[in-house]
Amino acid sequence: MSRRLPPAGFALAAVAAMFCLGGCDQAFQNTAERNFVQAERKFSQQEYTDAVMLYEASLDGTPKTAEVHFKLGLMYDDQIKNPIAAIHHFQRYVEMAPDGPHARDAQRFLKEDQLKLTAQLGNGASVSQEEAKRIKNANQELQKKILQLKDDLEAANKARIAAYKALGTKGGPGGGKPEQIQKPLLDGVRTYTVGPGDTLASIARKFYKNNSARWKDIQDANFQPMDGTAKLKPGMILMVP
Repeated sequence: MSRRLPPAGFALAAVAAMFCLGGCDQAFQNTAERNFVQAERKFSQQEYTDAVMLYEASLDGTPKTAEVHFKLGLMYDDQIKNPIAAIHHFQRYVEMAPDGPHARDAQRFLKEDQLKLTAQLGNGASVSQEEAKRIKNANQELQKKILQLKDDLEAANKARIAAYKALGTKGGPGGGKPEQIQKPLLDGVRTYTVGPGDTLASIARKFYKNNSARWKDIQDANFQPMDGTAKLKPGMILMVP
């Protein structure tokens, strides 16, 4: 079977499965759904780095997002060429949906990527049995570290969701303006470290050919929905979509 991304119907089915959650905060639900829809559009435009960032932002560690993990695994394999990240997402799919429609493919792709990674670590050269064992052990340790980092990212996302829900749709118990909440950094995205005097507009000019109007794209990629403009501090790391 050739490795192929799920058809267009995946979008509708996944959106329905991901975002029909009883009792969830409506404002956050709308934001998550908007991220998913934007990810689908970015993928169709072959803007894969942005698509990955948005797909990752829609994950919450629950089984309803298993299909997104599978799609991310395929993207990391075929478009991003990052077998380590692909291994993580295929593994997460198998854990979340062991009897899912892509379980067999995910297990096969997982083994293929593990072999591919071993070959890369060995630099494609012929190695002794002892060296092959050493590379395999190093590969397993590396996978554990990557999985731990991914788990930490998902935990940060859960904490972000809880913090946002605690604020309420009108800014929390006090009813004031929503607090400025920065989103966690995602793997594989372009970043920029804020320096003295930097503003969202000046950063946009640096990355978008002097187009300061793209400041809102940077704010939306890094902060939860809020009134006004985010306040930047030197040393703050921003994702640049």
